[in-house]
Amino acid sequence: MLDVTQRDKEIFYDKVKNAHSIAILGHIHPDGDCVGSCMGLYNYILDNDASKEVTVYLQNLPESFGFLRYSDRIVFSPDDKIYDLAISLDCGDRDRHGDFADIFGNAKNSICIDHHKSNIGFGDYFYCDPDASSTAELVYRFMDVDKITRECAECIYLGIIHDTGVFKYPSTGRSTMECAGILIDKGVNSQFIIDSTFYQVSYNRNKLKAQAVLDSKIYLDGKLIATCVTEDIFKKYDTSTKDTDGIVDQIRLTKGIEVAVFAYQVSENTYKYSLRSIELVDVSLIAVGFGGGGHARAAGFTLTGAYEDNLELIMGLVEKQLQEHIH
Repeated sequence: MLDVTQRDKEIFYDKVKNAHSIAILGHIHPDGDCVGSCMGLYNYILDNDASKEVTVYLQNLPESFGFLRYSDRIVFSPDDKIYDLAISLDCGDRDRHGDFADIFGNAKNSICIDHHKSNIGFGDYFYCDPDASSTAELVYRFMDVDKITRECAECIYLGIIHDTGVFKYPSTGRSTMECAGILIDKGVNSQFIIDSTFYQVSYNRNKLKAQAVLDSKIYLDGKLIATCVTEDIFKKYDTSTKDTDGIVDQIRLTKGIEVAVFAYQVSENTYKYSLRSIELVDVSLIAVGFGGGGHARAAGFTLTGAYEDNLELIMGLVEKQLQEHIH
């Protein structure tokens, strides 16, 4: 676990202080950590200096996150504005900025804060702690606790619970729980945020998850489970890719499983893959090999080609790691 030193904070705040216009960017298909860290920093900057011109650029936003203050100000499409400072949060590499890549690249100054081990570093100032529970927790480390408002705390708390699976993933440590406790003291309604953004889903989304579980198959002598949602299944239940959260974690809970593989179809011959592991397999190594990234226990990537063929490739890499542990 890396500490944010006083020098780190000085560099960060010096760049923020000297910038009038600031762009905050997350990654494509933003998850709870991405949205929470971006909106948390947005609220924090404006709460402490309303004269700043700050814009958050994100690809989309789950409806359940709409309670976050200023979420209605998020910009969903790129523009040609040149910013004094661009801050990248929760992005393992610049390709993950998607359509907003030029906003970061054209900024006069830049900062990258992340917790993906695959991040090799970019930006004028770079801070990455792969052992951290979430980027939201890293953003919190740069904040003055006394200057965190309830609205800012809600954003950071959202990010932490989503990237820790509500405090159950191995990356959850003492610092994570201490941070969560302080945020609750700020007025965060923990039950509301957890229930409404993590557990509560629509009836059709429940049916989609049930279908994915029914279609799942077990491989590698019970060590790997995999399932896939096609475009036809999305149509059948009147759902979309936004409704896939939680499926990979559901099949991961199957007894005896070490690795869970979930794929969903994004076009005729392209699939998005999410991998989870329990203890032995570092799925980030597999993801990086396919042009993706993530963490040892949770990673993802996009592949073209038939689902069955790609699954064979993934299983081969999983089996290789499992055999290394045996020997």
